[in-house]
Amino acid sequence: MTAPARILLADDHALVRRGVRLILDAEPDLTVVAEAADGAEAVERARELGDGVDLAILDIAMPRQTGLQAARELSRVQPGLRTLMLTMYDNEQYFFEALKAGASGYVPKSVADRDLVEACRAALRDEPFIYPGAESALIRTYLDRIRSGDRLPARPITEREEEILKLVAEGHSSKEIARLLVISVKTVERHRANLLQKLGLRDRLELTRYAIRVGLIEP
Repeated sequence: MTAPARILLADDHALVRRGVRLILDAEPDLTVVAEAADGAEAVERARELGDGVDLAILDIAMPRQTGLQAARELSRVQPGLRTLMLTMYDNEQYFFEALKAGASGYVPKSVADRDLVEACRAALRDEPFIYPGAESALIRTYLDRIRSGDRLPARPITEREEEILKLVAEGHSSKEIARLLVISVKTVERHRANLLQKLGLRDRLELTRYAIRVGLIEP
């Protein structure tokens, strides 16, 4: 009998993790071996587990580090680990961002009880997944663009700027951000100034509103 696929589950809501775990552990071919409460912890747990985990299921909106940020980091440090995104929001753009981050796709939490198991199995087969109702032709076209080397739409900000934007929006001071990211306060301030200029914003409040709008933090 084949051993079940080992899953790392990351969501900042304990009740959500409990519900998702019940769904997955009820399947003979899937088992949750670890949990995390945010993206940074998910990366840490994945590093600790190494080859002991096959799939990471990541909530998109989490403190410290989003699921998309965690997926990007995991795709660099553990390229053999498959990832799948969970989200509260039915947003096509999240699917594209998930693919760019190295994930197999995403599942809205509203249909997790119906579609999550199949999404896990698809991810473990290295197949893209989006819940029923999406245009499969659009998925194929997008993947074909990646494989053929066509340019994808440019990100408005860099990954480092995104990290800093999220932490600013969560209320961290420049000194706290510098400590969390192991960079200087001067570097944090430079990135903040670049963010304001690039995005055409004026202050922390507008940065926070932007972070909510693009899904870096929850309202």
